[in-house]
Amino acid sequence: MEGYVMTPGDMERGLENSLVDSGPVYKTTVTAVAERKASRGWLWRLCGVLLVVALCAAAALLFAWGQRGRLAMMQDEMEPRLEKLIGAKDTHHTLKQIAGNAKAAIHLEGEYNPNVTADTVQWRKDDGQAFSQGGFELQGNQILIPQTGLFFVYSQASFRVKCNGPGEQTTPLSHVIWRYSDSIGDNANLLSGVRSVCQRNYGDAESNIGEGWYNAVYLGAVFQLNEGDKLWTETNRLTNVESEQGKNFFGVFAL
Repeated sequence: MEGYVMTPGDMERGLENSLVDSGPVYKTTVTAVAERKASRGWLWRLCGVLLVVALCAAAALLFAWGQRGRLAMMQDEMEPRLEKLIGAKDTHHTLKQIAGNAKAAIHLEGEYNPNVTADTVQWRKDDGQAFSQGGFELQGNQILIPQTGLFFVYSQASFRVKCNGPGEQTTPLSHVIWRYSDSIGDNANLLSGVRSVCQRNYGDAESNIGEGWYNAVYLGAVFQLNEGDKLWTETNRLTNVESEQGKNFFGVFAL
C-alpha cells in the first residue's frame, strides 16, 4: 500500500469542516471577541473625552492663575509708586507724570459747582493739568473705558471743614468711585474711603474752635476693566470740597 501524505489543501478543508461542525460555538466565540473589542473601544473613547475635559479645565485654571499672577505683579510694581504718592507733597503732579507715560490715560480736575450740578464734583478734561489720550472719553461726568485690560484707577477729593469744638458730632468725609459694566449689569462700588472730621488735639478744649480743618480722601488700585465700562465718583459734604486747582482729581491709565 502506498503511503498517504496530507497536503495543505487537505488541512484547509479539515479546518473548514471542523469550524462548520462547531458552528454555534464558533459564532459565540467570535461574538464575544467582537463585544470585548467594542467595549474596549468605548472605554478608550470615554478616556479620551475625560482627558480632553481635564486638559480644558487645567488650561482654564492656568489662565485664571496667570491673570491673578499678572494682577498681583502689577500691584507689586505699583507699590513703590504708591509709596511715592503717599509721601509726595504734590500727589496730583506725581500721578499726572505717571499717567503721562502711559499709552492710554485720562487725568481730570474737578470742583464742586452748585450752579452746574448739585450732587457731585464736576470733572473737567480740558482745564489746568487735565488731559486725555488713547481713546479715553469723559461723557456725562463719567469716564468711559476704551478697551479691555488692566488699569490703575485713582481719585482724590479734598475738604476744608470748620471745627466748632470738642464732642462735635460731624458727618465723616467720604469719597467713592463707582463702576458700571455690562458684564455685571449693575453699579458696583469700586473704591471708597472715609475720613473722620475735627478729631485733632482736643487736649486743649479751645484749640480747634473756629479752626479750618483740612484733609483729603485718596483712592487708588489696579483693576481688570472691560471695554465700555463707566466710572464715576460720589462725594458727600460737597459744600466743604476745596476749590483750589489740583486738590481734586480723577483718572485712569492703562498698564
